[in-house]
Amino acid sequence: MSKKITKIEAQKRKGRYNVYLDGKFAFPVAESVLIKFRLMKGVELDADQIAAITTDDQIAKVYGRMLDYLSHQLRTEKEVVQKMHELRTPEEYVEPVLKKLRGERLLDDHNYAESYVRTVMQTELKGPGVIRQKLRMKGVGELDIDDALQQFTEERQIENAKKLAEKLFKRYRSQPTRRREEKVQQNLITNGYHADIFNIVKDEVEPTEDLEQQNDLLNQQAEKMLRKYQRYQGYERQMKIKQALYRKGFYLDNIDDWVTEHLN
Repeated sequence: MSKKITKIEAQKRKGRYNVYLDGKFAFPVAESVLIKFRLMKGVELDADQIAAITTDDQIAKVYGRMLDYLSHQLRTEKEVVQKMHELRTPEEYVEPVLKKLRGERLLDDHNYAESYVRTVMQTELKGPGVIRQKLRMKGVGELDIDDALQQFTEERQIENAKKLAEKLFKRYRSQPTRRREEKVQQNLITNGYHADIFNIVKDEVEPTEDLEQQNDLLNQQAEKMLRKYQRYQGYERQMKIKQALYRKGFYLDNIDDWVTEHLN
């Protein structure tokens, strides 16, 4: 049995309306739904039409919430789906909302990936490996990631890696030279750069070795090892000290020189 729209009144909330059927309040609708179904006074609606209208209005509500969510920054489809689930959105509304957002070009993982790579490349010192992993976590597909990373050229990677390596060499300046190089290289890899990048930037950014500082550091550590392994004698003591100093990051030639000078 059909019912006739007898009144449509605007709510205090902008873009929302109350619909009355046969003189009684029936349901609220968004302005977009009002226009889509051409709702006006005098129109008759059956049960199926009312169900379709109310469903469309629920989708419009979720769509509006997602517009708010997207207004602060770009999001991936995975993030938008997660947000809808957080809001306990019925599963049957998820795809219609996604389709609508895609149609409005408000949801585009390819554009998101390009924007993300561009931003990180310009504002951070992360390498492509970390960027790829972050985008994967956000649900972006491999092809979109590959396309986006093309803008992060090897030349730009080297430029950013140099800046990061300079900071790292300063951070580890009190370490033995070999250990310092190992830490810088490992940090570059951890930050998403290929291992070969270190070899490319190393000679340009590594500070000149301070031999006096390195000798003082070796002497300090060697004295500690002497005390630690004092219960050992002869060759066994030498080997334990050599091994310990090598693990600390000193070059084997320098260790041998110290052992020859102090233990022979």
